[in-house]
Amino acid sequence: MKPTDSEILNKRRAGILLHITSLPGAGSHGDLGRDAYYFVDFLQKAGITVWQTLPLGMTHADGSPYQCLSAHAGNPELISIDWLVNKGWLPVAAQCEECHGSHRFNRNCQVTKAFNGFMERAGPQDREDFARFCQDKAFWLDDFSLFLALRIEFNQQCWNQWPDYFKEREPKAIKEARIRLGHAIDCIKFEQYVFFRQWMDLKDYANQKGVLLFGDIPIFVSYDSADVWANRDVFKLEDSGDMSVVAGVPPDYFSETGQRWGNPHYNWMFLKKTGFNWWVERMKTQLEQFDILRIDHFRGLEAAWEIPAHEPTAKHGEWVKAPGKALLNAIKAELGAIPLVAEDLGIITDEVTALRDDFNLPGMKILQFAFGGGPDNPYLPNNYEKNCVVYTGTHDNDTTLGWAEQLSVDEKKYVYEYLGNPLATLHCALIQAALASVANLAIIPMQDILELDSSHRMNTPGTTVGNWQWRFQWGQLSPERSSRLAHLVELFNRN
Repeated sequence: MKPTDSEILNKRRAGILLHITSLPGAGSHGDLGRDAYYFVDFLQKAGITVWQTLPLGMTHADGSPYQCLSAHAGNPELISIDWLVNKGWLPVAAQCEECHGSHRFNRNCQVTKAFNGFMERAGPQDREDFARFCQDKAFWLDDFSLFLALRIEFNQQCWNQWPDYFKEREPKAIKEARIRLGHAIDCIKFEQYVFFRQWMDLKDYANQKGVLLFGDIPIFVSYDSADVWANRDVFKLEDSGDMSVVAGVPPDYFSETGQRWGNPHYNWMFLKKTGFNWWVERMKTQLEQFDILRIDHFRGLEAAWEIPAHEPTAKHGEWVKAPGKALLNAIKAELGAIPLVAEDLGIITDEVTALRDDFNLPGMKILQFAFGGGPDNPYLPNNYEKNCVVYTGTHDNDTTLGWAEQLSVDEKKYVYEYLGNPLATLHCALIQAALASVANLAIIPMQDILELDSSHRMNTPGTTVGNWQWRFQWGQLSPERSSRLAHLVELFNRN
């Protein structure tokens, strides 16, 4: 039975961080098929009640789930082809010759074939379900499906490179495109329908097993997205549609030159006039998919780092205030008190802390950050309060084994001394410290459960090559590891 919203973040729980693409399986990345269900079964047996993923949106070519083509749409790359075969909409899941062996295009081609099969063989209930989905999601799905169809027609160019009549969304051109690209648009809508059905089936299964799904909301959206193309007033853009400033963060622990993300900033004046409707609708979509939500880069709701668009790095920018309190009040007024976590890492001011605390949001504690700066380091477990989420590391950190291997002898001595000179290896001791802490929720990346080194990290901030590709295999999850994890979860009263 799913707990009430007020119970979700107020109880001792343990969770694992693993993105869907990191699941095992036959393809080039994980999907929403049987291995996702096996993973839920593993979590239940271990007493783990939270599964945290990265954002589920449709990515660009670099695969980053934090730069998506829509704030609402799911990633069709995660669709299970076997599910389509089992539905009878895809009789043969054979590879198409025109796909030339590419898994990405083969999967898309299979979904297209499944749409044709759906139109020919789907029963009345499935047809009604699809029609209802298209109607319920029309507020974002109509623009997204047209955007994606046009983007395909223009060889994946960013919308600001399209002909002016499409770039400026001239009504006559838009109407003509909806007719001309009708079949492609319907197929894209079908992709989204299938994704949401598969995801909601998985969510129902997880909830029945006592597992809550924990999602992540990137604070900013990609410039090359349906959101910006269809809602230019929501974003801080020039009349031409170009960006004068872009988002990022100044130099910090992760990068000496900061991180230049390149996302557009919000036009908060317009959003306030509209009751923050764009943000409220975005939150509704995510709340359908997840039981818990994290706002990535929460500090950007108090003030965000604006970088002149011509600057190649994030070093030269300025903090610009944002109406975070008004936004969160608007979300609360519409959706109630929702289980929300604030990613409050980086340069955190008293104002950011006050905003988080005004809404009683748990912040994040990273154990890899704990052992520098002295006994008042806020990431040391003795400085925690219950209302927080502790991690050994996140998707942006090295694996804990990789982190431990890079410590000096003196640094290792200090960590061991703080942790009571445990007999366990350093990374295992950090897992135990997270689970033993007073934090209501302890999240362990799957790489740390499997005791993997730096070659298995998910992302290296400030780089664009080799990220988001890590996967685990069931053979790495030995019975001994599973048993030890279950023992620790029970030992520290998190099951």
